[in-house]
Amino acid sequence: MLRPPAVPLVTVDPFFSVWSTADRLTDDFTRHWTGQRHAMTGLLRIDGTVWRFAGKAQANAERYYAEPPAMEQTSLTVTPLSTIYAFEAAGTALTVRFTTPLLLDDLDVLSRPASYVSFALQSLDGGQHDVQLYFDVTGEWCVDQPGQSVVRTREETGAWLALGMSHDGQSVLNRSGDDHRIDWGTFYLAAAKSDGTQAFEGSAELRKAFVRNEELIQQRPPSGTPSVVGDEQPVMALVHDFGRLAESPAATTFVLAYDDVYAVEYFGDKLQAYWKRDGQSTPEMLTAAFSDYEALTARCAAFDRQLLEDATASGGAKYADLLALSYRQAIAAHKLVTDTQGELLFLSKECYSNGCMATVDVSYPSVPLFLLYRPELVEAMLRPILRYAQSDLWPFEFAPHDIGQYPLGNGQVYSDNAIEGQMPVEECGNMLIMAAAVCLAGGKPACLLGHMKLLKQWADYLAEHGLDPENQLCTDDFAGHLARNANLSVKAVMGVASYAILAGLQGDAEAEAAYRKLAREMAAQWETLAADGECTKLAFGHEGSWSLKYNLIWDVLFGTELFAAETLRKETAWYLKRGNVYGTPLDSRATYTKSDWVLWSAALAEERSDFIALMEPIWTMLNETPDRVPFSDWTDTLTARQLNFQHRSVVGGIFMKLLRDKGILLRP
Repeated sequence: MLRPPAVPLVTVDPFFSVWSTADRLTDDFTRHWTGQRHAMTGLLRIDGTVWRFAGKAQANAERYYAEPPAMEQTSLTVTPLSTIYAFEAAGTALTVRFTTPLLLDDLDVLSRPASYVSFALQSLDGGQHDVQLYFDVTGEWCVDQPGQSVVRTREETGAWLALGMSHDGQSVLNRSGDDHRIDWGTFYLAAAKSDGTQAFEGSAELRKAFVRNEELIQQRPPSGTPSVVGDEQPVMALVHDFGRLAESPAATTFVLAYDDVYAVEYFGDKLQAYWKRDGQSTPEMLTAAFSDYEALTARCAAFDRQLLEDATASGGAKYADLLALSYRQAIAAHKLVTDTQGELLFLSKECYSNGCMATVDVSYPSVPLFLLYRPELVEAMLRPILRYAQSDLWPFEFAPHDIGQYPLGNGQVYSDNAIEGQMPVEECGNMLIMAAAVCLAGGKPACLLGHMKLLKQWADYLAEHGLDPENQLCTDDFAGHLARNANLSVKAVMGVASYAILAGLQGDAEAEAAYRKLAREMAAQWETLAADGECTKLAFGHEGSWSLKYNLIWDVLFGTELFAAETLRKETAWYLKRGNVYGTPLDSRATYTKSDWVLWSAALAEERSDFIALMEPIWTMLNETPDRVPFSDWTDTLTARQLNFQHRSVVGGIFMKLLRDKGILLRP
């Protein structure tokens, strides 16, 4: 079973995403994906003795009382939509399930900023046990830095009660960046009303009282009085009394939610999250979260079963593990909103890279997941780039790299728009390939075919500049500029072929034939330029070099057959030959690799066994890396060390083999 480097717990969007970075949930406080502490603490009192199942009871390094012993963690299971921990202590068994219902067939639920943590308890020894559960979360969840202060709120209806915290200096969308956490809006901990559940506001002293079997009392400061997070350790706590636990199991569920007020800025407009588009209030959102729980639990379980079954059939049990770990991360690195015209926008954050927003070459590797389950979201990735490229803000004839720095999308920030920092061939190819793919996958062609003039401009740019690219960056910009990049040239060929597909969908047979012929001619020239014995070159003219030609996969997916089948077979054989213990390197210049590109390259394999041989080292890397961060896609193939990048949407690319096996992009 895979030991994840970090375990997804609450995964909603780039600001509301908290993970466990330890083998056991009790080994450390839980953390925001950036690594900053966003603590939750779970305690269980069994027959008067307190045990710990999540986080720590002590708020700081100084110990003021004995840390309760940890329950034995007997299992950890990560599915696409849930993380399930099992614990045992004192004759009882506790199951803790974290579920964020990111169902791609239900955008209302997908966008709803509510994540569930459920608790199921049963007696193991047949005896009766008196059991109370304590669960808290801290003010760290709603501030950027622990030196900031929070104020509290409390809301309730006839069905539920919710404690809330918010930064006392509310300034919505006040800055952009990468290593940055939200400090506007309100964070909620909520529970269904019952005689057995009590809610408490206070400090980490509440934990101390629970550990000492003392009466818990409200510690709420006067209304509007702020509490410094790092100093006063403000918490919101729920205590549920299971009473006398006997043969029948008992259960309860809490909801963690976050109302961010406004989600992003989009070319000067402050936009709310998708779930608010019809005026839904936070109380209404919480009511829906509680009323939908049972049905959503069943739907999530059904989706998990089907996806894991499909993944195992496609690439084996370890491939299923990779898809389970990557699913929630890929989605939670986005924010779903609608623009002022009601059009859908699915905006990525380029996490732990530079924080760019709606980055084209981050969307490109992520799309296999979304092409499989919701092509409309790929359209929603392309829409902001198309708008920007057709505005007076964009000065170049090729496609942009991004629309800003998350959460402020007011124009590209990458490389300060200097020409030498652009990715002309990269982004034109990405946009054209994604446009063709979404149309073939069941998207709405009208959404993209209305932009054929711009798409033709980019196709013509590739026809002129793409076959033998000048010295420029590609998506693997950490490797620096490279002239005559052979893999980038493949992207240009497939970009031109993609325009031919789009022209055909538009009914323009003449243009379709012309651009298909052009793509075929470019591919033939590429075969000559790239050939180098057992493999193809990293760059034309660089004999003895090589690289993963991950862009070739679109020739297979589209069924365009522009490149020789023997070339693809030779590439697969070469990747197998050059593999290291933690993956096949990206190219001959270094020992690092990108997991998404390895899986794209592996998907070229005709034999399932070859795919598995190329995929399994990535599983091993995740299982053995000492870097406890959300799925890093840039790692070293000799040491398994993270080089940078974490929590990025690009892990949606891990779904490429499943996308190929489904065959949904093949032209009829």
